Amino acid sequence: MGTVEACKDLTISSSTSRTEIINGSHEFRIMGYSLNKGMGIGKYVQSETFVVGGYEWAIYFYPDGKSPEDNASYVSLVIALASDGTDVRALFELTLVDQSGKNRHKVHSHFGRTLESGPLSLKCRGSMWGFKRFFKRSMLETSDYLKDDCLLIRCRVGVVRSQTEGPKTYSITVPPSDIGQHFEQLLESRKGADVIVEVNGENFPAHKLVLAARSPVFKAQLFGPMKDINTECMDIDDMAAPIFKVFSIFLMFVTLCALCVCTYISISCIFSLM
Repeated sequence: MGTVEACKDLTISSSTSRTEIINGSHEFRIMGYSLNKGMGIGKYVQSETFVVGGYEWAIYFYPDGKSPEDNASYVSLVIALASDGTDVRALFELTLVDQSGKNRHKVHSHFGRTLESGPLSLKCRGSMWGFKRFFKRSMLETSDYLKDDCLLIRCRVGVVRSQTEGPKTYSITVPPSDIGQHFEQLLESRKGADVIVEVNGENFPAHKLVLAARSPVFKAQLFGPMKDINTECMDIDDMAAPIFKVFSIFLMFVTLCALCVCTYISISCIFSLM
């Protein structure tokens, strides 16, 4: 006959990978456009650096084009990583603003193509995204994009961030206990006492529920078959008064400790389900 192995307990754990886009934008105004013409192929006008997703970025505008093969017929526009970073994944959008008020902006966006090609990965400082032939220069200079010898460029950057989240854990710091002192003060003040225990001629105010919870004898005398007719006063002959006083404080201390432990366990269970 075959043997049947006992099922072992399975430990099940879980985690969540969360990916989001941190967006930011920058507006770059180029005033005195005509004065930048003729500065040379590969020469550029740079924006101030700005921060998105914890990385610095900058916009580069090439009035005479970025590469010699374009023969200075086009202006070039790119966005570049201006700080240290490895495999920074991001989405980009470059907009040349129509300054006539007709909102006919020239927009090149990577955001709308996220499902097709995904974010762009930039390997190091100086990595770029943009267009060497962004706009034919002769057309730009007669368009509504140029007004009062000024160009307005808007750039949007979306940095992709991923993080993995494990199960949440909680810890509760329990302060040092001073319950014994508090119970001693409670007994001395007689607050809430509902029974008098007479021990060798000395009376002690006490609490029925505490006595019953911690002593089966007291429980029987106060609430069980051995219940006396008069439960407001109890007489103990076989114990010294000082010993009973310490015993009473100990009973109350242990009882509250048990309540605190139960409360702690309940709170821990609630947190573990959050």
